[in-house]
Amino acid sequence: MDSSLKFINFLFLISVFILTCSFASTQHPCQNNECSALMQFKESLRIIIPAGFRNLSSLKYLNLSLSAFSAQVPTEILELSRLVSLDLSRNFLKLHKPNFRNLVKKLNLLEVLNLSQVNISGFVPQSLANLTSLTSLFLGECGLLGEFPTEVFHLSKLSFLNLAINPDLKGSILDFPNGSQLEELILYETSFSGVLPRSIEKLKFLTVLIMDGCQFSGSIPSSLGNLTNLNVLSLVANKFSGKIPSSLAKLTNLTLLALSENNLNPGKMVWLGKLKQLSSLALNNLNLHGDFPFSLKNLTRLTGLDLLNNQLAAKIPSWIGNLTQLTILNLEGNKLYGSIPESISRLVHLQYLHLRYNHLSGRVNLNGLQSLTELFLAGNNFLMIENSNTSLNVNNRPQLQLLDLSSCNLQKFPSFLQQQDGLEALLMPDNKIHGKVPEWMFNISRESLTYLNLESNFLTRFESKFLPIVLPWTNLLVLSLSFNLLQGPLPIPPPSVLVYDVYHNKLTGEIGTSFCNLSSVFSLDLSFNDLSGKIPQCLGNMKNSPLFLSLENNKFHGEIPQTFLEACNLRMIDFSQNQLSGKVPKSLVNCTMLEYLNLRGNHINDIFPHWLGFLTNLRVLILGSNRFWGPLQGPKASGEEFPMLQIVDLSDNSFTGKLPSEYFRKWNSMKTYGAEQLKYLEVSMSFLVGLSLWPYTFSLSMVINNKGTETYFEKIQEFLVAIDLSRNQFEGEIPTTPGKEDSEGSDSVFEFGWRAVAMGFGSGIVIGLTSGYFFVEKKNGWFAKIFGNKHVGRRNRRMPIIAS
Repeated sequence: MDSSLKFINFLFLISVFILTCSFASTQHPCQNNECSALMQFKESLRIIIPAGFRNLSSLKYLNLSLSAFSAQVPTEILELSRLVSLDLSRNFLKLHKPNFRNLVKKLNLLEVLNLSQVNISGFVPQSLANLTSLTSLFLGECGLLGEFPTEVFHLSKLSFLNLAINPDLKGSILDFPNGSQLEELILYETSFSGVLPRSIEKLKFLTVLIMDGCQFSGSIPSSLGNLTNLNVLSLVANKFSGKIPSSLAKLTNLTLLALSENNLNPGKMVWLGKLKQLSSLALNNLNLHGDFPFSLKNLTRLTGLDLLNNQLAAKIPSWIGNLTQLTILNLEGNKLYGSIPESISRLVHLQYLHLRYNHLSGRVNLNGLQSLTELFLAGNNFLMIENSNTSLNVNNRPQLQLLDLSSCNLQKFPSFLQQQDGLEALLMPDNKIHGKVPEWMFNISRESLTYLNLESNFLTRFESKFLPIVLPWTNLLVLSLSFNLLQGPLPIPPPSVLVYDVYHNKLTGEIGTSFCNLSSVFSLDLSFNDLSGKIPQCLGNMKNSPLFLSLENNKFHGEIPQTFLEACNLRMIDFSQNQLSGKVPKSLVNCTMLEYLNLRGNHINDIFPHWLGFLTNLRVLILGSNRFWGPLQGPKASGEEFPMLQIVDLSDNSFTGKLPSEYFRKWNSMKTYGAEQLKYLEVSMSFLVGLSLWPYTFSLSMVINNKGTETYFEKIQEFLVAIDLSRNQFEGEIPTTPGKEDSEGSDSVFEFGWRAVAMGFGSGIVIGLTSGYFFVEKKNGWFAKIFGNKHVGRRNRRMPIIAS
């Protein structure tokens, strides 16, 4: 075997080895410490394309795709001047030095060029249009910039052009040439714009046209109907307008048609009935209205039908059962009414049934839907969900993975859940379920369930002979039981849980030591219950502390945990409205990510914790209604300035002395008004459940007291600035403008900043000075408009304004 063949064989063996390792790693996820070690090992074994390629001077075909090569594409590749096919796709390569322009100049005999997922991060050279032999060009996800040379569309031999997922790549299509050989044109998720030219009809060989997520506008040209070889036509998420041309009826070879998310006038689309080869049809967000499209009746090859978010106001027709090949049916977000037709039971291949947010009612019978894995029925008015034929063979019953029954007017747990062993997500919030969670719930999907949401019902307890309740779902990530009537001790979650929300219940007892085992918890919210005892020390010194910890409005007593580790991840702490005493722990300075600290309404006896000023991310500090005392001294050391603080409440304590103008001068986050950015202090994340991302949002909240009236802010807008020093014992002269004694004139930056704040909240929050303290005043109209009953994400605290 000569040296060239040995070299190629070596590369092949390396590729097989890497692929084998890659597949193995997907089957056996590593732990955090293992992942870190493996990443270091990977860095030490960076696989680069060898320089020895220069010896293969006669090489014509080079395919290094999916081989885990990394680093820069070597210059030696460009010495292979006889190459007619080069495939470097799906590696971790960069093409910077040499760059794309150098490659095109040197390899001018190329017929096939595949650089998909190679990091080019640059412009497409005009000289690309000089590769007159080019038949296939794949540049997907390369970080391309600038304007794509339109001359490339005129390359006479070009059959395949894929520029997908280059959002900063611009371009337009002015014309297509006669005799074009293009078979596939894929531009999705680029910034191509303009109108589609009528000359698109010249692409006689075109089978695939995908332009999703671009910025094309104008009407869809009727000449598109002359491309009778088209199999795939997808124009999703553009700016097309006007009527959908009926000439599309001539595209009888289409298997996929997607026109979603445009501003089109679809009409009745009677021509759809002629496209009998269609297997996938996506018309969501397309202004469809009125009756269910009758033209779909005879599309019996459909496997996917998506009519999401239209204005269809009709019953689901019984002929839907004729579409027996359907695996996906999405009718969510319409105005459909009546019951689900019995004929749906004929859809034996159906895997995904999404009917959320309609006006459907009656019973849901799952008989015959043995392939069903996702069932989304939220926001309807169903009486019951069932398998009416309990004698069905277990193999003929659906084994669901994702089930959403939110806001379905349910009054009890559906009995068919007893047959579910593979549920990954179960959502039943906002129903009318009263009483106990049945004991048989503990036996369903013990190993698979990761997301359980039963909030906003009337649940009183878990049916069990044993207390405390130990939840049996070993891989549970999210548990939401909030806004119920649950009594008894806290249910004990498995160590896997990331979100544990039980706020607004009637739970009693103490926080058990089992909660110290929640090594990965993201949010722990036990607020608004009747819990008591001391806060366990472990909540401060857990190896992986939660990001959000809320114990608000309970009966906890004793000291706040005194040990917060240096690895503290806490971003929000709310211990307000309890009976806590002692001092503010100085170890809180280890929580360098902390943004929100609320200790309001306790018995804390301490001086002002000036050292909290070292927390450079702290934005909200609420210490009101405690027993703080002594002078409110300014920063004692460099770095104690509270640089991000924008809301501070020290009201109803025993602070004395003068107001600390040193702080006022340095609270820079209070000097900038940014109401044009309507954002909230919140953190969002998503959990992967099956193949779907499920969102979770945690919003920070607070209470502001004004003239004896407490106002609950369900969310805090990022631009909100407030100071409350009322009901203390301050003395001395009060500056008319905070920090004014340091102003050098009415145009000083500081004075302007405070004037801007006051002006910015002139129709909302007003900051002023009277009787020795700042006060905060609310104007109802503005408050209702901005902070009205809006819901973001899946986590919401619904609290009325509380007046004392």
